[in-house]
Amino acid sequence: MEPLITNDAIVLGLLLAILAFVFVTSNSDKPGWKKFYTFFPSVLACYFFPALLHWPLGLISGEGSQLYFVASRYLLPASLVLLCLSIDFKGILNLGPKALIMFFTATAGIIIGGPIALMIVSALNPDWVAGAGPDDIWRGLTTVAGSWIGGGANQAAMKEIFDVSDELFSSMIVVDVICANIWLAFLLYGANNAVRVDKWLKADSSAIESLKEKVSSFQKSVATIPTTAQYMTLLAVTFGAVALSHLGSDIITPFMESKQATLDKYNLNSLSSSFFWLIVISTTIGVGASFTKVRKMEGYGASRLGTIFIYILVATIGMKMNIGDIFKNLELFYIGIIWMAVHVILLLIVAKLIKAPSFFVAVGSQANVGGAASAPVVATAFSPSLAAVGALMAVLGYALGTYGAIICAWILESVAGG
Repeated sequence: MEPLITNDAIVLGLLLAILAFVFVTSNSDKPGWKKFYTFFPSVLACYFFPALLHWPLGLISGEGSQLYFVASRYLLPASLVLLCLSIDFKGILNLGPKALIMFFTATAGIIIGGPIALMIVSALNPDWVAGAGPDDIWRGLTTVAGSWIGGGANQAAMKEIFDVSDELFSSMIVVDVICANIWLAFLLYGANNAVRVDKWLKADSSAIESLKEKVSSFQKSVATIPTTAQYMTLLAVTFGAVALSHLGSDIITPFMESKQATLDKYNLNSLSSSFFWLIVISTTIGVGASFTKVRKMEGYGASRLGTIFIYILVATIGMKMNIGDIFKNLELFYIGIIWMAVHVILLLIVAKLIKAPSFFVAVGSQANVGGAASAPVVATAFSPSLAAVGALMAVLGYALGTYGAIICAWILESVAGG
């Protein structure tokens, strides 16, 4: 059926209007909106409201639109550069070894949790994880890994790298958001009972107090009201990095394609994907820039612009979704729940062993699973002055998201026999 609106300029205007509506209402103090977004997170709304325009309303369709292609090939690598260039590795190291141990434990829990969950569910009922080609369940799970280690940009990258169908991706979004928010509710409850949790962990939380004065200094030191020249410089650096990423991808991909037989032998087919190299190179450029003066562009609003690019991408993904397909794979929630359980159990074991404060457990987890959207929220639940710690750790998650998700994807493919 032909959609009512086929002009991409009009569709883009509609998508931006929807995003503005979601952001305004989700930040509203009105009780009705607060209650709505408690049960229907804003990131899910950014996927689903455009999807409603596709089905059942039939106003727009992603199939004949070029918006998703533009967003995924230009805005996605740009957002990775922007989100990674502000990483303060020195600041992260200053958080102390326990903070980093819990963060990397959370990452490891996601990397191994997916394959473990897939093995368990496959043993219980192989039909639940059946699929072929773009509908292979393991492919869809790579997008959850991207989201839970990094964020929306990494999730979208995995969708493209591993050729996940739109229908399967729709189901994975629901698994991702619902499972993550169930765990978020437990973390917020734990934050309100931090003293008791720290007592159970036998943790010394005195170091948390010293963090409150240290972690927000960078953003304050570079904060400024950007000029037109500064905005232009930011855009030049960002899309110059995107151009270099495309150039690198164009050079590396043909070489990898010439080695296709070897890649097939070792289940490394993604290395011949041009999109794979586009994402890896852009992420690497962003991380590299964080060691230079370029990172001061955070003061111009780099991370905010990167977030805007991500949400435009999210909306273009949403317009390709058919909501009715979501309920075809409810068994996927078993995988999501087991996956999250592995993540949580590993966190608690390590926290108990090293006597890490519950703050590091919660923020380390959410810096992975929730990213920049919820890690500061969890940090603030412990103390408003600690919000910057959550943001700092979440940015590290963006940097590792692509790499960690790819490692998880290779293990998933091996488990699935791909």
